[in-house]
Amino acid sequence: MSRALVEIRGLRVYAHHGVRDFERERGQPFVIDVWLDCRPSAAGESDDLADAVNYSAVCDRVAELAAGGPYALLERLASVIADDLSDRYPVDGVRVRVAKPHAPVKHDVAEVAVTVARGSIGGNEAPV
Repeated sequence: MSRALVEIRGLRVYAHHGVRDFERERGQPFVIDVWLDCRPSAAGESDDLADAVNYSAVCDRVAELAAGGPYALLERLASVIADDLSDRYPVDGVRVRVAKPHAPVKHDVAEVAVTVARGSIGGNEAPV
């Protein structure tokens, strides 16, 4: 049995989160990255989806959670996603990064983002 680190990068979701009223009314794009440190499974040997964490299902769930709320803070949205994935899938660790490319700030930034972690990634405490 082997371990796998499932990575989902750049999942784009349009949602209605933010501190300001106009953010919740109009909505905006969010970009979500997820890392799942999967428990040992036979997937690497069996080549059977039933033995793996189905990353398509993970994407569906993350998009569903991101459409919920609304949440004022990126920290809350990232925590909701991380906690749900930790409970739903056979993983030892989860890291979730939620970015807001069009954050309403006065400065020229590419994006703002928050990362939260639960458990361990690659056998180490999940760093943020």
